[in-house]
Amino acid sequence: MPKVHFLDVTNRDGVQTARTGLSKFGKTMVNFYLAKLGVAQSEIGFPFLFHEVPYIRAQTALAEAGAFGELRLSGWCRGVPQDVEQAAPLGLKHYNLSISTSDYMIQNKFRGRLDRDAIIREMTAAVRAAKSAGALTVGVNAEDGSRTDDGFLLEFALAAKEAGADRVRYCDTIGGDTPDRIRERFAKLASAVGMPVETHCHNDLGLAVANSISGALGDLEAGQDAWINTCVNGIGERSGNADLLSTILAFEHGFGLEAEIGDAIDLSWARRFGLWASYAFGQALPYNQVGVGRNAFAHESGIHADGALKDHGNYELYDEATLGPFPEDWHARSGRVVLTGEYGGKAGFRHVMDGLGVEVREEDLAFRLVQLCNAMTGRPLTDDELRLIAAYPRELSLLFPGQG
Repeated sequence: MPKVHFLDVTNRDGVQTARTGLSKFGKTMVNFYLAKLGVAQSEIGFPFLFHEVPYIRAQTALAEAGAFGELRLSGWCRGVPQDVEQAAPLGLKHYNLSISTSDYMIQNKFRGRLDRDAIIREMTAAVRAAKSAGALTVGVNAEDGSRTDDGFLLEFALAAKEAGADRVRYCDTIGGDTPDRIRERFAKLASAVGMPVETHCHNDLGLAVANSISGALGDLEAGQDAWINTCVNGIGERSGNADLLSTILAFEHGFGLEAEIGDAIDLSWARRFGLWASYAFGQALPYNQVGVGRNAFAHESGIHADGALKDHGNYELYDEATLGPFPEDWHARSGRVVLTGEYGGKAGFRHVMDGLGVEVREEDLAFRLVQLCNAMTGRPLTDDELRLIAAYPRELSLLFPGQG
C-alpha cells in the first residue's frame, strides 16, 4: 500500500528566507530534531557552495556515528551537471536537482538562455552525473511546476525517469495552486509517469498545507508513495512553506484522511523543535501556531472553558501531551545561574554539564566546541545543543576546520 513520507526542506528553503538566517550549528540541530521526530529525509543544504562544505562533512560524520538515526541527508543542486560534479566529492547519497520548467520562467527568467529542449538536456545530464557519483536516490524539481502545462510536465518527468530519477518534485513556486487542481494534476502525472510526484508548496494564499495534503492524496490515488516537503513552523520564502507539524497532524487527525504515514513519527519532540526553531531563527511564534503556539490549547470564553474543564476533548482535536514537554533550558533559569559559553571557563562548563547529567566525551574538545558554537550562534546554547556537543564532539568539530 502506498505511504506518505516527509522530506523537510528547512535547511534549504527555510534558511534562504529573506530577513532570517541560521548558523551551521543551527542547521545541524535541525537535522537532530528531524531525526528525533522520525522524518524520512532532510534537505540539508547546498553541497556545491564553498561555505557549506565543512557543515556537510560534519553532517555525514554525525550520520555515520548514529546521531541522526535513520534520517536520510540530501543535497539541493541546480539541475545542471556542473553543480553535481562539484558536490559529488562530499559523498551525499541523496539529491534533489532543480530547474525551471514553466513558459513564464523560460521567457522572463532564462530570457533566451534555455528553451525546453535545453532544460531537459541539462536536467538529464545532471541526473546521470548524480547517479554516476553513487547517489542512491535523485529527485528532479520542476520549479514553477504549477504554471507548467501538462504536456511539458509529463515530457520532463518521463525524461527524468529515463535518466534514472526516482521522483519528480512539483513546485508550486509562487503559491498559486489550489487543492482540487493539485490533487488532479498529481494523480494524472504520477499515474502517467509511474513514480512519485513530490509536493513543494508555498503559502502565498495560505494553502500550503492543504495543497500538500491534496497533492499527496493524488499520488496515493495513482498507486505511488507521497513525498511532502515541509519546513519547521512553516518558515520559507515569502509567506513560507507547508508547516511540518500541521501537515503531520492533518494526516494523523484530519477527518476523512485515510492515508498511512510511512515514517516512524514521534511527536513527543514537536514542542521542543518548534520552540527551539523560534529561538534559533529569532522569529516569535504566532499565538495561534498549530500545536506549539501559546494559545493552541488555551480557553477563556465561558462555553469553551466549561466544556474543556469537563473534558478537553470537547474543544480540542488532539491531546497536547502527545506533542511533548515545553523546554526548560538551563540558560533560561531565573535568579542566580552559572552558564557556559564563548567566554566561559572549565568550572562553568563542568557545572552546567554536571547539572544536566551529561556525560562528556573528550572534555577539552567539547569545551572548545561550546565556546565556538556559542560564538557562531550569538545566543546561549540550549540543553539539547549542549547534549549533542557532549555526545559527538569529534564529529561536530568538522564544522570548524582545524579544531578536530
